[in-house]
Amino acid sequence: MAGKKQFDVAIALDAAMVQFWRAGYADTSLDDLSRATGLNRSSIYSSFGDKDSLYLRCLDHYAARYGNRYDQALSCASEEPLQAVRAFFEVTLERIADPDVPDGCLIAQTAMAAPALSPTIAARANEALAFQHARLRTALSAAQLAAGDADDFAVHMTAVNQSLAVMSKTRASQKQLRTVVDISMSALSHALRALHARS
Repeated sequence: MAGKKQFDVAIALDAAMVQFWRAGYADTSLDDLSRATGLNRSSIYSSFGDKDSLYLRCLDHYAARYGNRYDQALSCASEEPLQAVRAFFEVTLERIADPDVPDGCLIAQTAMAAPALSPTIAARANEALAFQHARLRTALSAAQLAAGDADDFAVHMTAVNQSLAVMSKTRASQKQLRTVVDISMSALSHALRALHARS
């Protein structure tokens, strides 16, 4: 029974995440969450706590789901840095193209709504963005870019990744999104070629 309950909780958390992702924190009511998860209010409170607590759980759930995919994409950065960063962006592009999830990015959406959210939720979104930057900086450092260059490119790539999510909300085409990625990849390729030419 414990296993079944945990499985059900995971399904409910996924449903709540998609509901928040689709409508945003402010426009998601407890009734919306009840319909999405199939749980009544008392079950939501007993399983997840209040709305803020549930939202934090959803942010963590989202960050873990896609964070693992980003980590896997970047795992070969020391040997194939361009391939790794391209794969990193592919995680985002595939999520954007996935018809089973809303457009955009739950983390970016939360960061943009931060002034209207609790400090705890805003801080959690900022932590997720900082971790994305750190993830990219580590990968680019492994590609032997100088620390300053690795950090600069990590800032840029993090910004580009979030902009892809925002652009997807405006119905930008996959061709347009890939053009943005291609320009960023060209800049990184140029930097790596210059590095190899000096070494």
